[in-house]
Amino acid sequence: MRNHLKHYSRWLFSRFVGLERPQKRIISVISDLVFILFSLWAAFSLRFETLFFTRDPGYYALFGLTAIATVFLFARLGLYRAVIRYISERALVTVLGGIAVSTLTFIAIAFLLQIDIPRSVPVLYGALAFLFVSGTRFSVRTLLNRPRHLSKMPVLIVGAGETGLQLASALSQGIEYRPMAFISLEPDNHKTTINGMPVYDLDHAKRAVHKHQTERIFLALDPNADIDRQALLGKLEGLPVPVQTVPSVSELVTGRASITDVRDLEIDDLLGRDPVSYRNEDVAASLSGKVVMVTGAGGSIGSELCRQIIRQQPAAIVLFEQSEFGLYQVERELSVISDNEQLDIPVHPLMGSVAHRRRCESAMRTFGVQIVYHAAAYKHVPLVEQNVIEGVQNNVFGTWYTAEAAIATGVERFVLVSTDKAVRPTNVMGASKRLAELVLQGLAQRQSDTVFSMVRFGNVLGSSGSVVPLFREQIRNGGPVTVTHPDIIRYFMTIPEASQLVLQAGAMGEGGEVFVLDMGEPVSIAELARKMIHLMGLTEKHDDNRHGDIEVAFTGLRPGEKLYEELLIGDDPQGTAHPRIMKAREAAMGWPELEQLLEQLMLASRAFNCQKVVELLNSAPTAYQPNEVSDLIWCNGWENGIEEPATGNVSDKIRRIFE
Repeated sequence: MRNHLKHYSRWLFSRFVGLERPQKRIISVISDLVFILFSLWAAFSLRFETLFFTRDPGYYALFGLTAIATVFLFARLGLYRAVIRYISERALVTVLGGIAVSTLTFIAIAFLLQIDIPRSVPVLYGALAFLFVSGTRFSVRTLLNRPRHLSKMPVLIVGAGETGLQLASALSQGIEYRPMAFISLEPDNHKTTINGMPVYDLDHAKRAVHKHQTERIFLALDPNADIDRQALLGKLEGLPVPVQTVPSVSELVTGRASITDVRDLEIDDLLGRDPVSYRNEDVAASLSGKVVMVTGAGGSIGSELCRQIIRQQPAAIVLFEQSEFGLYQVERELSVISDNEQLDIPVHPLMGSVAHRRRCESAMRTFGVQIVYHAAAYKHVPLVEQNVIEGVQNNVFGTWYTAEAAIATGVERFVLVSTDKAVRPTNVMGASKRLAELVLQGLAQRQSDTVFSMVRFGNVLGSSGSVVPLFREQIRNGGPVTVTHPDIIRYFMTIPEASQLVLQAGAMGEGGEVFVLDMGEPVSIAELARKMIHLMGLTEKHDDNRHGDIEVAFTGLRPGEKLYEELLIGDDPQGTAHPRIMKAREAAMGWPELEQLLEQLMLASRAFNCQKVVELLNSAPTAYQPNEVSDLIWCNGWENGIEEPATGNVSDKIRRIFE
């Protein structure tokens, strides 16, 4: 019998849901008429403490006119146009206002019909009518949304502040996730409720996960919250569900993301340390009203530099990039930022290679460039190791040509984006970047009109080719996560941090300095991989846990790769006005000697003599520790090379070859 009634009720409910909208409105009107009449009768019955019954036709007229007037009033207020499935709590205000007017109408009709009614009856009627009219609508909404609500994924929200509340509200209106409870970082909030959802202390997070059978945890931390992120992630890491986050406030403001765009943990969360701060007023003063050129504008660092520069109100930005797609992407993103933040700053996208001096010089001269941020470089160690000539031409000669173009066109400041791999390098990429630093130091000695400075930092998390996107892809594909060596460690920065440092150095540089960042403690790559596995709700597979999800596999060091990186060649760095930026004291080369080295390097490159290129890089004061040459063409039958041209004036040769 019970199953039969249950089946019948489901059939009846489905028939109601399938009705046309006019039919549903008629049912709503009939329902309101019935409940209004019932509320009037119940109000008299409660007042007289007995079932109300009368033969006086005046009461029938009073009840009928009040019910008709109330339904007409509801129609004017738009209650019958509202879709019940999506009706919000604001409808309560509309119902309350309608019932209040209905109660006054009831009193007025009773007065006109000269019917004496007790003073408590209108109050009882108003309360009962509001309860029935609003209650039926929200009950139907609950029934309609219950199947959809139950089909959504249950989640916990870490953070009971404004960001957490916004996320909970947005998820409740969405179709994917169902917020079940809050995890508060304040112990005093434990066992309280917010928006009808329970609040748990962080120490009870595991209990909350099991109790509510949640499948994910979302971080929704207020931007100004003073939180030890490393300790927080340490506690969440042991939970059997993935931990994700929501966009930052800046992304929400600029329209780049919405509050429901949940994603894997941000890079700075994985880093487990506070982001590097910088003095925005110094950067703004150095860039405001200036024409700024960014080489390699489509790369990870270059594009972030452009995003931060455009917000400092420069006179114009020149984007210099050899990748057509990269140039298209960064120009499009800058136009979105300009539209969202109402910026009217000219953006000039130029395709070109830094190895073409005339192209660089014409770009700088045409747009009157005053500041250059040189981020164009080949930075992937194994690839440069296998493409020695291209790496040297782009990293060394590309830097030289761009710098010479800057001097020729009167550029005020030139900032090179360097790398910690330039310190005692064991690979061609690091040696070429160190030689690029020496080139700028030599040019800084040769002249004083253009201020050259260099910024050296560690690995950039989240950039193209960095370990975090690679690890995420490997984890999603079921593993294994590949790490070259169990003891390998690296200094890490986020892309915004690296870009901030470059901009800060551009404002601080006086000529020839190499700036480095106090990046704190280095991070174990293997531990980073394990942390990502755990925070994605999985377990590591190893000898003691054969049934784990993802294995961490060690593949061996790649050609030119070191176990650890350094930021300083010497041991006596000099402090600066910024507490986390240091100035390196390192050996430099005089320009005549450096020019001669560059000529020999150019001739070796023209002859495609990779062995000679490596020897020349080693002969310079780069502290280069070369390994066996791994260039793919050189190792596949090109060792004999081609005939080297006769020596002569290096400037003429360079112009003939590369312009």
